[in-house]
Amino acid sequence: MDRLTSMAVFVRVVEKGSFAAVADEFGLSTTMVANHVRALETQLGTRLLDRTTRRHSLTEIGSVYLERCRDVLSTVHVADQVVEELRAVPQGTLRLTAAVSYGAHKLVPLIGEYMARYPNVRVELTLNDRVVDLVEEGFEVGIRSGRLDNPNLIARPLQPSRMLAVASPAYLAKRGMPQHPADLAQHDCLGFMPWGRRHEWRFTRGDETARVPVKGGFVSNNGQALKTAALAGMGVVVQADVLLADAVESGQLVQLLPDWELPQRPIHIVRTKDSRPTPKLRTFVDFIVERLG
Repeated sequence: MDRLTSMAVFVRVVEKGSFAAVADEFGLSTTMVANHVRALETQLGTRLLDRTTRRHSLTEIGSVYLERCRDVLSTVHVADQVVEELRAVPQGTLRLTAAVSYGAHKLVPLIGEYMARYPNVRVELTLNDRVVDLVEEGFEVGIRSGRLDNPNLIARPLQPSRMLAVASPAYLAKRGMPQHPADLAQHDCLGFMPWGRRHEWRFTRGDETARVPVKGGFVSNNGQALKTAALAGMGVVVQADVLLADAVESGQLVQLLPDWELPQRPIHIVRTKDSRPTPKLRTFVDFIVERLG
């Protein structure tokens, strides 16, 4: 039998003085109420109640045990209240992971808005361009770019990321402006390691498709590093517009092949299936979907 239930039954039997009254309160039979008290006595190896046909009274040990049961049940009640409060009000620390560029440029301003709305929530944002295991690394929620292939994740779609191909004016002055995606085969293409060693850039224009193998002397696992390399004239880079748009607008980088399109990369906010969403997690996911969905 459940020890806490047996304790609760024992306390109410003493307080009410009647097995039958406690049976009605707990929705049990009188026999089951007696069994709960007897189970405690068996576990403790001593009698808690002296019973007669008309009444029962506490033994000396039963009197001491009664007070300890009340202390235990009170502690459990307080613990339940704490959990209920935590589930009702967004509070505590929310651990979030995202790709470096997306997190730094898209998420940080929104996190500020979220924290202003829910001041009792503290957000820990970890930026990493590798695929992070939410469970093993202790994250409650993540932002994922690209295809999702983990069936244990609950995902909600966000606005897809538009990809741009860019290079610096100095690089283009030296190597020439590509007129067709196939021309990029003669250029230094800066590789993004998470996309794989044999990655290719796929351009489309109407019904036409062109595939360009990424070949070059510099690769990195970090989009910001690739942007810096492009600014330094080291080659052509394909990355998300959230990372490159400001440099294109300022003229530091030039968008290539503007009449061609690169595939958009899907973006999702994800959490594990087996996690029971706390108020902070639920409100954060809803807020991000509201702003970026």
